[in-house]
Amino acid sequence: MDTNTVKTVALSNGIEMPLLGLGTYKLTVAETENIVRTAIELGYRHIDTAAFYGNEEEVGRAINAAISAGDVTREELIVTTKLWNDDQDRVEDAFHESLTRLDLDYIDIFLVHWPWAQRGLYVEAFKRIAKLSEAGKLRAAGVANFYPEVLDRIITETGVAPVLNQVELHAGFTQPELRAYHREHGILTEAWAPLARGKNFDEPEIRAVADAHGATPAQVSLAYLMQLGCSVIPKTANPQRLVENFGGARIELTQEDVDTLDRVAGGRMYADPREFPGDVK
Repeated sequence: MDTNTVKTVALSNGIEMPLLGLGTYKLTVAETENIVRTAIELGYRHIDTAAFYGNEEEVGRAINAAISAGDVTREELIVTTKLWNDDQDRVEDAFHESLTRLDLDYIDIFLVHWPWAQRGLYVEAFKRIAKLSEAGKLRAAGVANFYPEVLDRIITETGVAPVLNQVELHAGFTQPELRAYHREHGILTEAWAPLARGKNFDEPEIRAVADAHGATPAQVSLAYLMQLGCSVIPKTANPQRLVENFGGARIELTQEDVDTLDRVAGGRMYADPREFPGDVK
């Protein structure tokens, strides 16, 4: 497939990142290597994993196999992984453990996975990640599941804004206030669960736009978020769904389509980052 199909966006530090990538949350060890390898063959150039997912080694094996086969160069890929909550007090060790599991020379983006404001370590954790980005093995520091109050703190106290914030975001829950905050501070909005796990595919607005474009609900859902300026990282273990999702990058929605999809009903489906993982025990 033509990788030029996927639009890219320049992060605040100049890194060019595809707006469409592959998420690997809940991919099993047995599934991960094959699906990542297939995704790269299809043209995916952004792969998202995390220490918590337990599949960094398999992601790394797939990437290295693709590089060895000449399907892609390391420089063409964006590889993201994340610092788990329990590791916020051991950032450097956790980072190098992820780097070792991935078996790569460097990681493109390393995220604080959740703020866990109740524990109070997220500012220092982000500061240490930002410091790592100056040492050559990491290209950029980011966050996931952060909200304006905690973003304000890290920006004020470290003088550094994350390059992106990966948050729950899908049709019916597009977080316009948070996206506006991100635009103001030069932070890319990245959507996890961009397909709402398929739970809203029967909403009449999504069906109508999909029918108008001869596309699937998944494709128009992804096209919609990308047209809002968001990066999307849909997860799938199904090679056919990989192809389907990639097709979302070719769909150009009209403003009327966007307005229609803005009317999809919905809300947050998963943990609220102001509450999860909760009080320190």
